[in-house]
Amino acid sequence: MITFLALILISIFISIAAIHFYWAFGGSKWTNLVIPTRSDSPKIPLFKPRIIETLTVTIGFVAFAWIIGMKVQLVPLVWLSQTYASYAVFGIALIFLIRAIGEFRYVGFFKSIKNTPFGQMDTLYYSPLCLFIAVITLIINL
Repeated sequence: MITFLALILISIFISIAAIHFYWAFGGSKWTNLVIPTRSDSPKIPLFKPRIIETLTVTIGFVAFAWIIGMKVQLVPLVWLSQTYASYAVFGIALIFLIRAIGEFRYVGFFKSIKNTPFGQMDTLYYSPLCLFIAVITLIINL
């Protein structure tokens, strides 16, 4: 069961990494739905990610997939001992739990600005996905 949950997480992380890779090299599909926008002008994004930032996120998601794989021994423990892998997996869960809770303005379950395209997608998909990832990651770490 744990291996099955890990495979789901690995698939999610690799899929998100692939989308970020696409965006890093010029792809523009869905970019209006994944970057928070100003509340007074929903067409003006709060920031414009550069290629280096997008590739960093891509590498991060691949690393998360690799760490989950190491934790459940789908890939060899190359970088970490089992103890450090457990700490890393807990860190991943904490990152996604904090993301799900949010920063109380634009992102997360407790955001105040909800009526932008990003805000609606965040409420319906992004924050629940982050909570799902956090819970499944904690289950894998037991």
